[in-house]
Amino acid sequence: MNRSFATSSLWILAATVVLVAALVPLDPMLSRRAQDLPAAVVAFNGRITDFGTFRWMLYGSGLTAVLAYGLARASSRETVAGKAQAAGRLALYFFLTIGATSVLVHLLKLVIGRARPALFGEHGAYSLTPFAYDDLYSSFPSGHSAAVGAFFGAFAMLAPRLRPLFLMGALAIGVSRVILGAHYPSDVAAGLLLGLWTAIAVAYIFARRQWLFRLDERGWPLPKSFGAKSQ
Repeated sequence: MNRSFATSSLWILAATVVLVAALVPLDPMLSRRAQDLPAAVVAFNGRITDFGTFRWMLYGSGLTAVLAYGLARASSRETVAGKAQAAGRLALYFFLTIGATSVLVHLLKLVIGRARPALFGEHGAYSLTPFAYDDLYSSFPSGHSAAVGAFFGAFAMLAPRLRPLFLMGALAIGVSRVILGAHYPSDVAAGLLLGLWTAIAVAYIFARRQWLFRLDERGWPLPKSFGAKSQ
């Protein structure tokens, strides 16, 4: 295993444990206060929250990858084929990152079975019902937060200089889930970090194949165009 990847994975795991442990005692209070924000704030978050759905990300990136690879194979012009192949790998990176995140997050939801805030009055904030096969018991981790963690995490890996901007975008969608009463803050923190970890993991895999990324001297995946001539 790549030592840099193992180290970054441990850091993300540690951050997840610390953040979740810190937020869990505050979940009920923060959730109630978020839902009591002015109606205009709640309405705005309702409009932006569905940006964090897996479906459009998977369909969009998957279709783009198929079309780009089809164009690369069909084109007789080397320049066009090369650009189409690069576009296909870019779309494939997003597709695999978001798809893997979706599988992981839905598996964790099923195994953990945390009751959503809608059931707070009946079960409280810490009720776990594993394998309930019911969306009301799938609060942890947040799927929307995991999706945007993966989506913006992939962008952050591809454009390191813009990472603060992508972080703010992911946080905005994650916070919307708390304001709308769909998740507790600890659900959001876990989802965001899970998505980020998956984006890093897939970047390592691509870097080993010299697709989009290269490994620097520390073994960290950097976009090929970042700090070096394209390979």
